Amino acid sequence: MSSSAPPILPISNSQPTPTTTTSSAISDPPATAIRTLISNLSDSLRNGLSQRRPWTELTDRSAFSKPESFSEATLRIRKNFNYFRINYYAVVSFILAVSLLTNPLSLILLIGLLASWTFLYLFRPSDQPLVILGRTFSDFETLSLLSVLTVFVIFLTSVGYVLVSALMLSVAVVCLHGSFRVPEDLFMDELDNSQSTGFLSFIRGAAAVAPSAVAPPPPGRV
Repeated sequence: MSSSAPPILPISNSQPTPTTTTSSAISDPPATAIRTLISNLSDSLRNGLSQRRPWTELTDRSAFSKPESFSEATLRIRKNFNYFRINYYAVVSFILAVSLLTNPLSLILLIGLLASWTFLYLFRPSDQPLVILGRTFSDFETLSLLSVLTVFVIFLTSVGYVLVSALMLSVAVVCLHGSFRVPEDLFMDELDNSQSTGFLSFIRGAAAVAPSAVAPPPPGRV
């Protein structure tokens, strides 16, 4: 009578892959996401500013003349804005910065508002609810409080007046320059390649890394 040996079952000694990196990435403080955002934003800003036109073209006195009609002024503004896009954004940013620096209270309130949105909602870990004075706030309650705070700071303090005044002055400066700057000497064939280049485009590119640096929000968060 022949005896057959029982089949040998394969034994797996595989160990579960440690999730230290993933868990540590999720449990990292919001400072990690902020540093990533700032780094990418800085790179994008440098890339955008490197594409600005020479300031000598912007201030060339020989290229200024009075427009003959309103339609001509509008056409000049459109062409000059497309060509001097980055330069105009720099001028607007400079006027906004000067306006805020000359109004320290508005600057402090605006910084406090941005910090509140950053640390209490945008980069707060989704598994850590907001707790103030022993009371736990849900995501909806946090969003509502920040929205009310934003409305109060923008419309019921000097921040709104400073921002609106600075933006109106910026628009006036850009339109005045664009209407008097003759665009005939500009290389208008480059406009098609520069349509996707601008302040908003590289701000969006820099901000796109924020969701990947923090844990995904719960379904209730917008």
